[in-house]
Amino acid sequence: MDNTTQDPLTPDFYDYPFDALSSVERDGAFLVLRWADGCEYRAFDRWLRENAVDRGGVHLATREGVMDPAHFAAGLVIGEASIVDGALVVRFDPEGVEASFHPGWLRHVAEGRHLTDTYIPNIVAWRPSDFGGEPPSYDGAEVMDDEATMRFWINDLLRYGLARLRNCPTEEDFLLEFAAKVGAVRDTNFGHIWDVKADVTMAGDDLTNSTANTNLRLPPHTDLPTRETPPGFQFLHCVVNETQGGNSTMADGAAVAAELEANHPEHYEALTTLKWVFFNRGPNIDHRWSGPMIDLGVDGSPLTFRAFHPVRGFPDMDQSDMPRAYAAMAAFSSIAASPEFEMSYPFAAGDIVGFDNRRVLHGRDQFSSGGKRHLRGIYIDQDEVRSFARVANRRHEFAQSTNQPQGDHHA
Repeated sequence: MDNTTQDPLTPDFYDYPFDALSSVERDGAFLVLRWADGCEYRAFDRWLRENAVDRGGVHLATREGVMDPAHFAAGLVIGEASIVDGALVVRFDPEGVEASFHPGWLRHVAEGRHLTDTYIPNIVAWRPSDFGGEPPSYDGAEVMDDEATMRFWINDLLRYGLARLRNCPTEEDFLLEFAAKVGAVRDTNFGHIWDVKADVTMAGDDLTNSTANTNLRLPPHTDLPTRETPPGFQFLHCVVNETQGGNSTMADGAAVAAELEANHPEHYEALTTLKWVFFNRGPNIDHRWSGPMIDLGVDGSPLTFRAFHPVRGFPDMDQSDMPRAYAAMAAFSSIAASPEFEMSYPFAAGDIVGFDNRRVLHGRDQFSSGGKRHLRGIYIDQDEVRSFARVANRRHEFAQSTNQPQGDHHA
């Protein structure tokens, strides 16, 4: 076969170390690929064909697949396969199309590093005592200006579902400037950016009709369980806080769920199987979704808590299940609000707290003294945060593998 480039194109835009193949052999419709250290991968002929870059499989400019599965050549087979300068070179018959495959790209598939959780830190369940009672924290300016610090911060945000920035500017639109570094803001009926304002010096008809905009306690909850897919991450920016009290509260739903499963299995079963209808009440909106309070989803999807009693409308279950559903819900709320699981900390002007809205139950203590309190909030979906982390972590890994200088430091 004719030699091709030693560094073939890949079906994506990443760089891979050139990990040369040591052998290839045919096994029916598969090629058995091996590397010198014993790593092995069985590559299916049609999968290889549709990943052939600039050979009718993957578009050269977009790196997206262009081969309609209905249009595979009749009787497609691998006519010949060999290793040329460490890369896999394949001829597909009856087309006679020849394609070269990057061995480093093939190796990352062999190791399962193409799967969704790759380059994403594993979830670590926590209790307040693990952090000394306050969220993992970073300096806002360092995160904004230094890629290495941003990478550590985003990994903590994914790992713990909670990470704080301190000493950020208090301009009202700074949160949008920050979001532009992470990913697209998710719009909702509240808008791209929304306000939580409370002025306890106001009285009577001047008070808003939203509980969040009063000085009342907000119990542990997650936002917008009324949606098929609730927002992934929430970011709250404290612009001004002149009040006394009103600590922010956070509880790790992963830790609460583990406690329920281990020590209250009957409640855990009810919370993960019995459904409720959640809906937003409004003259011009009618968002509704039915699901359990602890939604385990499908394999590989994020854990989702649907826990916000103001929008929990109706039991969507057999009447015989309602007593145990309410008992389980009471146990859940009690555990989540207990000092063992709920963190309580002050929210200072210039703080930005990011948290996984589908995992971390957030709330607020009541505040009673005079003064203004103004927070601004946005949502950014899980997809955006995970994408940012994958890119940052892959760049870091590639730089390490090629001995490029790094400025990483742990905060």
